[in-house]
Amino acid sequence: MDRRTLLAFGIEPEYTDIWGRSHRTSDAVARAILESLGVADADADRARFQQWSSPLDPALVVREDAASLALRLPEERAGESIKLEIVWESGEKQHRPYFLPELTTAGSANLIDENGANRYFVAKQVPLPPLRLGYHDLRIYSVKPPALETLVEAKLIVCPPRAQAPPQQRIAGLALSLYGVRSARNWGCGDFTDLRAVIDAFAPAGAAFLAMNPLHAIPNRQPYNISPYLPQCSLYRNLIYLDVEKAGAAPADAAEIAALRSSELVEYERVAKLKLGALGEIFSNFRGDSEFDRYLDREGAHLENFAVYCALDAEMHRRDPHLWLWTEWPEPYRDPGSPEVARFAREHSREVLFYKFIQWHIDRQLAEAQAYAREKGMKIGLYHDLALATDRFGADLWANRPFYANGCRVGAPPDDFSPKGQDWAFPPPNREAHRRDGYRLFAQSIRNNARHGGALRIDHVMRFFRLWWIPDGMEATDGAYVRDYAEDLLGILALESARGNFIVIGEDLGTVTGEVRQALAAAGLLSYRVLWFERNPDGSFRKPEEYPAQAAASSTTHDLPTLAGFFAARDIEARRAAGLIDDHEAQRQLDSRRQDIARLEQALREAGFENDPIGFLLSTPCALAIVNQEDLTGETEQQNLPGSTWQHPNWRRKMKVAVEDLAPLASRFRSAVERSGRYPG
Repeated sequence: MDRRTLLAFGIEPEYTDIWGRSHRTSDAVARAILESLGVADADADRARFQQWSSPLDPALVVREDAASLALRLPEERAGESIKLEIVWESGEKQHRPYFLPELTTAGSANLIDENGANRYFVAKQVPLPPLRLGYHDLRIYSVKPPALETLVEAKLIVCPPRAQAPPQQRIAGLALSLYGVRSARNWGCGDFTDLRAVIDAFAPAGAAFLAMNPLHAIPNRQPYNISPYLPQCSLYRNLIYLDVEKAGAAPADAAEIAALRSSELVEYERVAKLKLGALGEIFSNFRGDSEFDRYLDREGAHLENFAVYCALDAEMHRRDPHLWLWTEWPEPYRDPGSPEVARFAREHSREVLFYKFIQWHIDRQLAEAQAYAREKGMKIGLYHDLALATDRFGADLWANRPFYANGCRVGAPPDDFSPKGQDWAFPPPNREAHRRDGYRLFAQSIRNNARHGGALRIDHVMRFFRLWWIPDGMEATDGAYVRDYAEDLLGILALESARGNFIVIGEDLGTVTGEVRQALAAAGLLSYRVLWFERNPDGSFRKPEEYPAQAAASSTTHDLPTLAGFFAARDIEARRAAGLIDDHEAQRQLDSRRQDIARLEQALREAGFENDPIGFLLSTPCALAIVNQEDLTGETEQQNLPGSTWQHPNWRRKMKVAVEDLAPLASRFRSAVERSGRYPG
C-alpha cells in the first residue's frame, strides 16, 4: 500500500525500533487497521477530496491567540458573501460578515471527484474575533438574500498555549497505593478517611502532594480484574475507597471486618461485597437531596450509562452466576441504545439510582480529602493518575463503543524487555469519532479524573501522538503505529488544566522521540523521570544536575522494583518464581543487575549521596520529586509484576506501617526534604 494512503489515515508507513532498525508496515497489517477504522477502498486522493469537500473539520481546536481559520470551498463559491457566527459557551452570539473575494487565499487544490471530473477548491482565511477560552459552537452562513444558507457547523474549542504551571519552588511528595493503606479502623482496604490520616502525617513533613494509584472503577474480582490500570470505567471511581461509616453505615459483620483488616493482602471481592451491602442499607433510607440532584445534573448521560451498566451487570449475574461479560449478555442488552435497555432502566430505576448514589458519595469524600490537604498546607494536594487502558469487557466499551476501533488491540513493538512485543489486549481509540463528537468524551475523562486534585498524571502520554495497533489474529510483532491528533488533545488538556487548576505530568517512558518531548514541553507538561531509566549511552546513571527542571522525578513505579528490591534483585527472583523466566535467563538478569548496582552506587558516591538514593533524587532540579512509600519503609516487593496475574499478588500488597504509626516515616521524609531545599516556605 502506498505511503500517501497510509499517512492520509494516520498509519505510519514504517518505524524505527530501539536497536535502530527500520520496519515497514505490511499491506496485510495496513488493510486490517483500515478495516477496523471502517475505511473501505482506502485511497489518498479520495481522502484528500473528502477533506476539501468539507468546508471545515468537525472540531477546530485552536489556541486563544488564533487570528483566523481556513474555510475550504469549491472555486465557484469563492465570490459569495458569508456570515461567521460564534455561539460562546455562555449562550451569547457574535456575528461577523465577510465578502470572500476580499479575504486572503490560503491554498487551493485541483482534484478528481468520484465521477472522474476535475474539481477546483480554494481555502479562504476567515478572520476571527478575539477568542474566549472554552467549548463553543461555530457556524458559517452563505448570504443569499433574503435567506441565509448554513454552509458549515463545527465545534470551536479555544485553548491556552500551555497547561497550568507547577509551583515555582521545587516540591516533593509521597506516592502510595491507596488500596494498601493499613489502619485500625478501615474495612480491609485503604479509604478516604485513611487518606486524611496520611495527610496529617506528611503535610507537616513537607509533602506538597500525595501521588495515588488510579482510583477508576474496576470489577474488584481477583486475580484478573483488580488492576487500577485496566478500569471497568475510566470516568468513575471504585467504591472500595469509600469510608462507608462516614457515609452513614453502621458497622456490619464485625468478625469479617476484623479479618479483612488483619489480612496480609487486600481481599477485593470481600471488601467490595461488604461495602456494597452497607451502602445498600444507607440507600434504602435515602429519599433525595438537593446536592445530589445537582451532582446528577452535572454528570448527565455519562453517569446514567455507567449506572445502568452496573445495574444490568448485577442483574445478569444474579440470573446466571457464571455470566460476567456484557459481550455474553442477551443480544438486546449489549446495545445501550436498545428499547430493552431503556425499559430495564425504567423498571429498575431505583437500582440505577443506587449506583449514582455511590458515585456521589465518592465525589463528596474525595472533595473533602483534597480540601483538607490544601488546608493543611499541601501546595498540590491529591495527585491523580489516568490509566491508558480500559477493559474491553467493561462499561466504557459498552456505553461508548463508537469511540473505540473494533478489530485491533493496543500494545508495543519488540524491545529489550519484550523481544516478542507486548499485547495489552484493549482497544485503541477511534480518532475520527472523537473529533466528530467535538472531543467531548476525551475532555470529560480529563475533567472527571483531575477533579478534586492538583495534579494529573497521564499514563503513557505517547498515546496523544501514536499507539501501536495489533490487528486481531496477528502477533504483537505484526502491528503498526497509528497517529492521533496530538495538537488537539494537548490543547484540550491545557484548557482543562487551566480551568481545573491542576498541573499535568506526562508519563513519557520508553522510546520517545525528541520531537514528541519538545511538543510535550511546549504544552507545559512535566516529563516523568524514573531513577532506573535515567542512563547515559554507556549504561551509567545520570548525575542529579543532568535531570530536566520541567519534570517529575520518581524513585520507582508500580511496575518496577522498589529501591530495596532493586538492590536485593527481588524482582528477578519474583519473575523466576512466577515462571516468567527460566533459570538461565534469571542468571543472565542477575549478572546484569550486579553491574547496574555497581553503576548506581558509583553515581550515588560521586554525587555525595552514598547509600542515599532518595537524597539523590530529591537533589535533582526537577519541579516535582516523588518518593514511593515502599522506599521509605524498605519494602522489597513491588506492587505489580508485569506479565503475571494469578502467579503473583499484584495490586494487593498492604503498607508495612499503619497510618497510626506513620510519625517515624514522616520524620525521615521531612529530614530528606529539608536537606534538599524542597521543604515549603
